[in-house]
Amino acid sequence: MKTLSLPTGTHGRVLVREAVGPSVVLVGFHGYMENADIQMERLVGIPGSERWTLVSVQGLHRFYLGRSETVVASWMTRQDRDDMIVDNLGYYDRVVETVVPPAARIVTAGFSQGVAMAFRGGVLGRRKASGIIAVGGDVPPELLANGGSEFPAVLLTRGERDTWYSDAKMSGDVDSLRFRHVPVDTLTYAGAHEWTPDVAAAASAFIGDFEGQWTC
Repeated sequence: MKTLSLPTGTHGRVLVREAVGPSVVLVGFHGYMENADIQMERLVGIPGSERWTLVSVQGLHRFYLGRSETVVASWMTRQDRDDMIVDNLGYYDRVVETVVPPAARIVTAGFSQGVAMAFRGGVLGRRKASGIIAVGGDVPPELLANGGSEFPAVLLTRGERDTWYSDAKMSGDVDSLRFRHVPVDTLTYAGAHEWTPDVAAAASAFIGDFEGQWTC
């Protein structure tokens, strides 16, 4: 018996809330067992987001939440991991090509499993991100292992009770990025594995630090 991994076409669900002449397009990626609607609510809740075009990308692998009719998704599993990374990067590039104006700057923002998408898209996509916001998830190890990876400014955040993205993991990511002279801001907030108002405030400040330089 042989196992094949075959490329095939599929459709991805993307939510877009447009702003007029935005200098920033914020592209968000939800966590495991979530959907684009959840991440869009988070993006809308960031102070100042009315000035930006918001894009919430849903994972390609959809399923029902338990026995409910709620559709959620994941980005990938360990099975055929490298192929899934290629598929997701192609998806990211198609989203950016479709919705991001040529003069706008891209900031990617991921929660939990979506953090890897925010990093891979922002670093490896055809159009690079000018900033990456990571909430409750680590930097993909293959990006850190590749000496040619070029990172933009990064905001790393975690809840103080988060057992998944631990203090040790975040400290390791900070050290690895700063070793590469990447500008890194950090936030440890009251909470567990969740996106809180403190995260929204930090994301607003992070983007605001650069926004004046990005005016179209």
